[in-house]
Amino acid sequence: MSWQEQLRRRAAPRLELLYGPRGGEVAEQVAALAERYADRMPRELGPRSEQPIWSERDAVLICYGDNVHSPGEPPLATLRTFLTRDGLHELLPVVHLLPFFPYSSDDGFSVIDYRRIDPALGDWSDVARLGEKLDLMFDLVLNHCSQHSAYFQGYLAGEEPCERFFIEADQRLDLSQVTRPRSLPLLTPFTTSRGEKFVWTTFSDDQVDLNYAEPAVLLEMLDVFLMFLERGARIVRLDAIAYLWKEIGTNCIHLPQTHQVVKLLRDLVDAIAPRCRILTETNVPHHENVGYLGDGDEAHMIYQFSLAPLLLDAFYQEDAHYLRAWLDGLQPLEAGTTYFNFTASHDGVGVRPAEGLLPKERLHALVEAVHARGGRVNTRRKPDGGDAPYELNISYFDALGWPQDDAGGDESLHVRRFLTSQAIMLALRGIPGVYFHSLCGTPNDYEGLQQAGHNRAINRRKYDLDILDVLLGDPECSQCQVHQGLRRLLRIRQQQPAFHPDAAQEVLHFDQPPVLGFLRIAQDGGQAIAVLANLSSAEQEVNLADHALVRQRGLRFDRDLLTEQTFNTRLPPFATVWLT
Repeated sequence: MSWQEQLRRRAAPRLELLYGPRGGEVAEQVAALAERYADRMPRELGPRSEQPIWSERDAVLICYGDNVHSPGEPPLATLRTFLTRDGLHELLPVVHLLPFFPYSSDDGFSVIDYRRIDPALGDWSDVARLGEKLDLMFDLVLNHCSQHSAYFQGYLAGEEPCERFFIEADQRLDLSQVTRPRSLPLLTPFTTSRGEKFVWTTFSDDQVDLNYAEPAVLLEMLDVFLMFLERGARIVRLDAIAYLWKEIGTNCIHLPQTHQVVKLLRDLVDAIAPRCRILTETNVPHHENVGYLGDGDEAHMIYQFSLAPLLLDAFYQEDAHYLRAWLDGLQPLEAGTTYFNFTASHDGVGVRPAEGLLPKERLHALVEAVHARGGRVNTRRKPDGGDAPYELNISYFDALGWPQDDAGGDESLHVRRFLTSQAIMLALRGIPGVYFHSLCGTPNDYEGLQQAGHNRAINRRKYDLDILDVLLGDPECSQCQVHQGLRRLLRIRQQQPAFHPDAAQEVLHFDQPPVLGFLRIAQDGGQAIAVLANLSSAEQEVNLADHALVRQRGLRFDRDLLTEQTFNTRLPPFATVWLT
C-alpha cells in the first residue's frame, strides 16, 4: 500500500468526525497537499535518514530571533555567530526560534504572515544558515492570527473564503463555561462589511481565533505546517493547541476535535517526514497535559509544565515532597514519545500546572514568594467572573534568588541554587529545553517591563552582543558563573547514555524532606546514574548505599560526574551530584 493510500485511510475517519459527509473530500485534499510537499522534504527528516530520533546529546535552546543583536547585521545572523563561534551549538544542538514572522503584538504570537520572515530579523536565508549548524524548531501559532493579517482583513471585507475563517458569536450568549487563560473579554466587536460582529478572541483583541470548523482554515494551516517542514523544522511546536476547537455549550478546551487535528498532523509527519517531531504547548494541569500523547499516535513530546512551579515550591519550602510525588506518578511512556523538560521560557511560570499537585496554601505561598523577588503575576478569568493567578512573570534566575528586602543574600549560594535547579531539569527523563535567559543568568528586566507595558517583558531582555560578551566574560559576574556552569552541565550530560530520553527513571525516597533523588538507567543497562539534590540551606547527610532500591539493584555509586570526586554522603547546601 502506498503512503498516499495509508494517509487517506488514517485521515478519513478523523476528518469525518470533524466535517461529517465532507470528510472524504477533505481527506483527498489533505493527501493531495502532502503529495505536493513529499519530494521537497529535507533528507534528514525522511524515512531514509540514518539520524536517531533523539539521544542524550539532544538539548534545545529556546530564544527569540533578536535576543542578541549587532549594528549593521540581521539579528538572526548575530544569533548564529553567538551560537557557533565557541561551540554552543554543539551543547545545544537544537534551536527553538520563537515566532519570527511579521506580527502586531505579543512579541510574535500575533502573526500577520506565516510565510514571511519579519524583515527586522532577517530573511529565510538567515534561517537556512542557522539550519546548517543546528536543528531547527519552529512555532506553529495555529489557534489564532493577527487582526492585521490578510485573513482577517479579508473577513472584515466579506471576501471568500476568509469570510468563514473566524468565529462569530452573540454577545448575549452565556459563555461562562469557556476556559479562560486571560482576564480579558472573550468576544471582541469589529466593524465588518456586514455590520458589527462579535468575534472570538481567546488571548487578546489582536489575536483572533481561527475557525477550524471551516475546512479551508484547516487546509491553509496544514499548508503552513508542511512549509515549515520543507524549510527544515525538525520540531514543530503547536502553540495554544488546547483551545483550537470551539463548541458553544462546552468549556472549549481539549475537545475531541482538537485531538483529532493533532493526530492528523502526526499522520502527515509519519507519511512524509517521519524524523520530524510534534511538541504540544498546553499550559494546563498535568493530568490534562499528558492526554496529548494519545496512544502514541498524537504528539511526540509534551511540555513538563508542572516542573517549573514544583521546583520553585520545593526550594522555597526546602521540602521536595510534592515535587517527588509528582515525579513518582509520571505515567509510563509509549515508544516514540517523551517529555520536554524546562524551567523557564518566553512565558511565565504557569500556576495551573501545579493545580492538584500543591495544596492551596503552598500555591499561595509560591505566588507571594515570586512577588517578594520582584516578579509580576498575570491572571485568568474564572467561570464565576473572578480572577485567579495564571502565570508568574519573573526571570527564573531571580526566582531562585533572595527576597528583595534581604540585602545580605549570598550571591554564590544564589548561583549554586539556580544551577542545581538546572541540573535536576537536565537529568530528568526526556529532552531538556534551556531558555536563552537561563543560559545567560539574566535578572529581571524592569526597564524592558516599563517600555513594553506587559508583565512578560520582565523575562524577554534583548542584548547588544558586545555588552553580553562583557557580562559572560567576567568571572566575577554571576551571569558568567551561570553561563559557564550550564555549559559544563550540558557537556557532561551529553556523554551519559543513562540520560538518553528513553532511559528508565526511578524516584528515590529519603527521610530528609529537602533531598530529591532519582535513578536514570541506560537502555542497555550499561550505566546507572543517581541524581541527588539538596534543596535546602543546610547540609544533608545522604547514605545512598543503604537505600533499599539501590541495594535491590546491586548498584554501588561513588564518583560524582560533576566534581570528579568521590561522594562522601554529605550534600552541601543547594548542591547536586550526578553519581555513577
